[in-house]
Amino acid sequence: MENIAVIIMLLFGVAFLSLVSKRYNFPIPIVLVLCGVIISVVPGLPVIALSPEIVFIIFLPPLLYHAAWHTSWSDFKQSIRPITFAAVGLVFFTTGLVAVFAHWLIDDMSWPLAFLLGAIVSPPDAVSATAITKGLGLNPRLIAILEGESLVNDASGLVAYKYALTAITAGNFVLWQAGLNFVLMSVLGIAIGLAVGYIMYYIHKRFVCDDIIEVTLTLLTPFASYLLAEHFEGSGVLAVVTTGLFLAARSGTIFSHESRIMTNTIWDVLNNILNGLIFILIGLQLRQIIAGISNYSGNSLFIWGAVISIVVILVRFLWVIPATMIPRIISKRIREKESFDYRNMIIFGWSGMRGVVSMAAALALPLMLNKTEEFPLRNLIIYLVFCVILSTLVIQGLTLPWLIKKLKIERYSILAEEYNIRNVIVSETIAHIEDNFSLLNDELLHNIKSKYEVKFNRLQKTELPANFFGNGKLLGGEIFNDFTKIQIDLLNVERAKLESMHKSGSVNEEIFRKIEKELDLEETRLWMEMYEEN
Repeated sequence: MENIAVIIMLLFGVAFLSLVSKRYNFPIPIVLVLCGVIISVVPGLPVIALSPEIVFIIFLPPLLYHAAWHTSWSDFKQSIRPITFAAVGLVFFTTGLVAVFAHWLIDDMSWPLAFLLGAIVSPPDAVSATAITKGLGLNPRLIAILEGESLVNDASGLVAYKYALTAITAGNFVLWQAGLNFVLMSVLGIAIGLAVGYIMYYIHKRFVCDDIIEVTLTLLTPFASYLLAEHFEGSGVLAVVTTGLFLAARSGTIFSHESRIMTNTIWDVLNNILNGLIFILIGLQLRQIIAGISNYSGNSLFIWGAVISIVVILVRFLWVIPATMIPRIISKRIREKESFDYRNMIIFGWSGMRGVVSMAAALALPLMLNKTEEFPLRNLIIYLVFCVILSTLVIQGLTLPWLIKKLKIERYSILAEEYNIRNVIVSETIAHIEDNFSLLNDELLHNIKSKYEVKFNRLQKTELPANFFGNGKLLGGEIFNDFTKIQIDLLNVERAKLESMHKSGSVNEEIFRKIEKELDLEETRLWMEMYEEN
């Protein structure tokens, strides 16, 4: 009970620091890894460790499912070639090169242990990539490749991890068998992921009519997909990602508006808690881990951590440059279809932040090799993994905005794209009203049509694409926002009156909650319409 209380209090601390980071636009993944460091030096905190067997089951399915849910299948499909190159080729290349340096640098590091370390640090993290690149105005295709790579590369990295672990525990490893098994595990994982996705799609579509049950099923789905794939020796990671992509692409047809709002909110909360929890756990174990490697000199530990981190950062450029240029040289179709800017290649190379998946893989290392022998160099491997995560998040994450500015990359305006999409939707709706409701009573038709005409006229006054940065003038977008803020102020007037009636006992509790929810949803809609750069 005491340990649970400690974790809850630490989660409060992490939540507060996350709030501060949000307020000052500081990437949350960097806050979390620094929290782990701070927790490790606080005296008197207990050492709390989850069983390695359940670390993957608790953390991986929900975190990967959340990331997959927010990935566009259309963008993923269009960028499948660079995603595959990065998610498979780059992961194995990183694993091999890190293994070479680790084996050369550290006398006690056998080849299987070196490959295990390489496999753990090889996949960049989806959560870190999304959080750190958000709001930087990067090209949407580059964002799609980064997010897609971070989803699929976990499968490649964890397959390499599994076989390196097998080589250590069983003492045997055959390369061609590992390659064949990788293909079989991937195909089986994708197939199971699609099957689970289709079954859940059918259940949501045909049987579920309650928002609470619907949200509950979405929370259980990634665990079902992961465990089922692992049971049949497929890739649980690919199964979860496939299920998430499949259902996310169809969420508009299988969920009600209320369950969508509820699902997104709950998943955001769960994702935040799990990310905080894993770095709290590593912080609580870090002092013990450092004590477990006290037989090495501090100078050696620093050099090893620095060298492995530098290799992880540089190997990405060694792969990305030829992987980008060779297909363009070979294929005329690629040159004609895909625009090229060397600056995006540099940004991609500098965006390989490691995070929660690598940390979970390190914590999942078994404590014992067999009943009598401890797992070799477990504490050293976890220490080196933490060094890589800390280095990539802090060095690359904090310098990425500076690098974008230095390269003078023109900021991509998502607002201009949003403006055009809203115009198309409203125009199409007005045309539908004119074509299909002409026989309605004139007054009723006018009331229905005027709502969309007002919205259309407001959009025309934004002048957002032509004058996005304003050059010191009042933007049309600001006029739009002022109109929206007035509506929000009026909603607050309604809410204040409702609250006073509730306090005086002149409104029924059920009616109060219903109107309150209606006002909250309307305010949410209005804030979503505001033109503000993320």
